[in-house]
Amino acid sequence: MSKKLQLLLDEYSESHRNVTNKRIHWICVPAIFWSIVALLYSIPNDLLVEALGDHFYSNWAFIAMVLVLIYYLSLSLSLSVGMLLFISASLWLSDTLLHSFSFPLWAIAIIVFVVAWIGQFYGHKVEGKKPSFLKDIQFLLIGPIWLMSFIYKRLEIKY
Repeated sequence: MSKKLQLLLDEYSESHRNVTNKRIHWICVPAIFWSIVALLYSIPNDLLVEALGDHFYSNWAFIAMVLVLIYYLSLSLSLSVGMLLFISASLWLSDTLLHSFSFPLWAIAIIVFVVAWIGQFYGHKVEGKKPSFLKDIQFLLIGPIWLMSFIYKRLEIKY
């Protein structure tokens, strides 16, 4: 594991010690991540389809997630594999809901986003500490990889 990743995970952990706050994060962090993917997936992609053709990667969410994955790769190759799986699931769910649900994807995403952030702020109220991203915006991307690190520890996978 890189020193930078360890420092980021340790700093993130400082404001996530309360059991209730941690449990809330296990639900809300993935929900927020997915809702952002879904909102990006909802953006009309006519320009991308025109430029790239009508492919699975011809949407704004895919492009944004490639950039997110590059950031994760800069921190840990191993954890990036787990995040790739989660990102892929988020893209798949967004595509599935977009094409098979009568309620607009963007509306579902906004509802999930708002409810999950309410949960997050409640968790931090219980914790008694402000969310890490208020100190440094990159912690918005550290939350998901922080959770993934716990999955890796449980599975005894080195990162």
